[in-house]
Amino acid sequence: MYICTLNSNGVKTEKVALLNVGVSHLTDIISKFDKMYAIVDILGHQFKVEQGMKLFVHRMNEAEVGSTVEFDRVLLVDNEGTVTVGTPVVEGAKVVCEVVSHLKGDKVIVFHKKRRKGYRKRKGHRQSFTELKVKEIVA
Repeated sequence: MYICTLNSNGVKTEKVALLNVGVSHLTDIISKFDKMYAIVDILGHQFKVEQGMKLFVHRMNEAEVGSTVEFDRVLLVDNEGTVTVGTPVVEGAKVVCEVVSHLKGDKVIVFHKKRRKGYRKRKGHRQSFTELKVKEIVA
């Protein structure tokens, strides 16, 4: 049995012998290829999402923790090998997410200096994020 995977160089073929591989391992290999995913536009940023995945987006002030949020700007849906590309969005497709928490990212230090002038400025910034968990992809 042959399973083809795509890498950055082209098509790579993996050979799997049924005698050496157990059934559970074989289903794990096949399940890598038939996952449903979507590319969705959330607050101006595009994310590739799968069911059960956690992602961090810029802070959504209107969303309460524990609430459900739906995003209908789905640009692409891959349903077990069947790819649907929107023009610009896929009609009837949406991604349903649950708001897990609101948190802040790591501190980023912005340091400005002009040499030999005694000019130094140091400022910090922490970006606010909302953690989302993808519940389902409706296509």
